[in-house]
Amino acid sequence: MAYGSFAISSKALVFCRPCYGSIRDLPFSLRTPTIGRCGCVGAIAAPRNLVKPRKEESSGKDIRGGRKSKDKTTPWKKLDANEFGIQRSMIPESTRMVLNKLRKKGFQVYLVGGCVRDLILDRIPKDFDVITSAELKEVRQVFPRCQIVGRRFPICHVYVDDIIIEVSSFSTSARTGKAPNKNFRKPVGCNERDYIRWKNCLQRDFTVNGLMFDPLENVVYDYIGGVEDIKNSKVRTVSAAKLSFIEDKARILRAIRIAARLGFSLTKDVAVSVKELSSSLLRLDPVYLSFFSLVLLLLVRFGLNIFSRLLQSRVQMEINYMLAYGSAEASLRLLWRFGLMEILLPIQASYFVSQGFKRRDGRSNMLLSMFRNLDRLVAPDRPCAELLWIGILAFHKALVDQPRDHTVVASYCLAIYSDISLSEAMEIAKSNTKQHNSNFQELSAQDKDIAGSKLSQQVMSLAESVKSAAKNMHDRDYLANAMSKYPQAPSSDMVFMSRPLLERVQRMFGSVRRKGDGERGVPSLDRRINYKSLALGDFHETRRVFARIVFDTVYPPKI
Repeated sequence: MAYGSFAISSKALVFCRPCYGSIRDLPFSLRTPTIGRCGCVGAIAAPRNLVKPRKEESSGKDIRGGRKSKDKTTPWKKLDANEFGIQRSMIPESTRMVLNKLRKKGFQVYLVGGCVRDLILDRIPKDFDVITSAELKEVRQVFPRCQIVGRRFPICHVYVDDIIIEVSSFSTSARTGKAPNKNFRKPVGCNERDYIRWKNCLQRDFTVNGLMFDPLENVVYDYIGGVEDIKNSKVRTVSAAKLSFIEDKARILRAIRIAARLGFSLTKDVAVSVKELSSSLLRLDPVYLSFFSLVLLLLVRFGLNIFSRLLQSRVQMEINYMLAYGSAEASLRLLWRFGLMEILLPIQASYFVSQGFKRRDGRSNMLLSMFRNLDRLVAPDRPCAELLWIGILAFHKALVDQPRDHTVVASYCLAIYSDISLSEAMEIAKSNTKQHNSNFQELSAQDKDIAGSKLSQQVMSLAESVKSAAKNMHDRDYLANAMSKYPQAPSSDMVFMSRPLLERVQRMFGSVRRKGDGERGVPSLDRRINYKSLALGDFHETRRVFARIVFDTVYPPKI
């Protein structure tokens, strides 16, 4: 009997009661989408149906559902979390510790934002954000090691082992956030606490992110129609879409990210505004972190991948959220559909043009197939570092520029997967009997006479091509000319990748060892992934996962 489920992409793996209980007790970072101990994964289940919420207070029909209210008062709801199947055990121990400590000091504490949305949808949240009635300086008194970051919207980073819990304050939000729209009136029946929560929700970006959950009372607060939009699978801005995107251009990318991850659709005004304001992404401000926060993060994260984050732009951060957390294929399709790929990834947009891809094309190609295979290995609580998806983009670009025999591709991947010598990798690749996907134009016709020395030269040439492709992704002139065959597209020379990150990508994917003293024999591509190392950008783990993705793409498993 299926008892519980954990979200994997847009669906969920179903476990029996014993296995579900044993996995539920694990920290989020250690859960893996594998079969249960008794092999009970036998079905794929969609997220459970949402129950109809109980209305606590209401003032007429919802402004989105029927007649329009002149004062635009949205009926607000106080919902029993049990109706959604939300339990306190679904909250990680690190987050519960932060909530309990603040509550013991007499402060109000809530979970807020996307984590509440994901819990309602029976999905594993990417992270858990906390909001409290405490001032940020009072939060720092409770957690001496925490740091206040951000200038415009300051929050506290509370460090629990190697996990960062973001804690914001109602008072800070009230001082730094925008004033509530005069067209919105205080909902009927709001007491003082409700009014504070309501004002904070009005400052959120999307209605589905404007929910609050009180774990102590087991209550979900919905002041702006977020639950209704979740039921209707809609991405809707809290304020008018165009004004919301002008206020914060990054919301354009967040709308795409949410729609891709949840399988939601954009409301008409959001879709129109995304297309109209797409070019404004070229003027996004960079993210700056304080020096002290960087040093502390360096100590917490053991230094891995930290220097590339120093110059990280908001665009890189948003693209990483799209491609590294299990919804890469859907994100790329939506970026193409709404004309954003030409601005963010012009090299890949030119590839879509060359493939004759329509905006709503349901077909696939090699690039989408590789990211589909990436999505099968990562999830919101098991992400990869930027190195992996940038490496995939660079590798694919190298094959587009010069198609290669599938044996060359296999030899290259085996060499970087297991650190065996190139000669050993070539021998294993040539003995491979699996049927490759012959539909990809990036794979040239098989060369039956390819000799050892010729094969070795082509593998080394592919390695150099990957380095060159990565460099082109950092070249403004190259990016600006990428869409030259498509003059209707907007011109973009956006470089989202920092120089240190480029160098890491080139060093990781652009070379193979002619001699090696690593593993011998045929390496197993089904090796268990170390997700902590993958998220931190560990070279060996990232190369292993990369090789696995390419193999699953070039040699698709038989179903």
